[in-house]
Amino acid sequence: MTDNSMTLTDKARRFVFDNTDIRGEAITLNSSLQSALEAHAYPESVSVLLGEMATCALLLSTTLKFEGTMTLQARSEGPVSLLVVECTHNRTFRALARFDDTAALSGDMHELMPKGQLVVTVDPEKGKRYQGIIPMEHETLAGCFETYFQQSEQLPTRLWLSSNGKQAGGLLLQALPPHEEKDDAKREESWNRVTMLANTITAAEQQTLEVEDQLTRLFHEEDVRLFDEETINFNCSCSRERTGNALFNLERAEVDQILEEEGDIHMDCHFCSRRYTFTQDDVEKLFASHGSNTGQTLH
Repeated sequence: MTDNSMTLTDKARRFVFDNTDIRGEAITLNSSLQSALEAHAYPESVSVLLGEMATCALLLSTTLKFEGTMTLQARSEGPVSLLVVECTHNRTFRALARFDDTAALSGDMHELMPKGQLVVTVDPEKGKRYQGIIPMEHETLAGCFETYFQQSEQLPTRLWLSSNGKQAGGLLLQALPPHEEKDDAKREESWNRVTMLANTITAAEQQTLEVEDQLTRLFHEEDVRLFDEETINFNCSCSRERTGNALFNLERAEVDQILEEEGDIHMDCHFCSRRYTFTQDDVEKLFASHGSNTGQTLH
């Protein structure tokens, strides 16, 4: 097989199987994943997990149909304590991990993140914030979300995720409410057929083949209708203004103490490691523009 990893496109393609009630989406990540991770010296096992998380978050975001930000967190009591992927409806994302660098970081998700839970948070531009919690009771991230969809959406859903820490791929199939196929037996037959075909996808194919090539190999005998491709990009939403707002949330006395001890205040973005520096003059202007913040006691 030809290695296309150096030119693999970062994109998503939605598709439907004509004359059935099954939809799907396939994603490939390459340079966007590398950009999201390059500011951190993550061990390979952590980068692999984050690649799967990013792919899963992007696939999940399309099923929720929102405009805004969706955050997928995985927390555990294991050597990898936290994975976070934040993505938007514009197909941008950023990611970070927290781990014990003194531990032996090897094994799969179940070994690296035991007794974990997944938290899905949706912050729409309009409407109310939504949050769902999913126990990490399966050995794979895909298995956790298949159970989640079955219980919450009551729609049969299958996920195939793959990552080597530099490239990643994902495939989602979901059975929709009856419309094209009213007969239950026919619906089940269609679902079993396409999921059986999807089960033949390999990790190498997801990491090196373009979406269209994957779908052609899997479903060349099916009537598949592709929608327009969507480009996926890494984008960190940090800014000097947002960092300044976070600084203002501290008590002024605490800020003044840091200035006295350090001279300047340095604040780093946990996602991209970009550093923002605030001098004494910067702080004076910040607090003057926001009004004083001396802190208050909660009773």
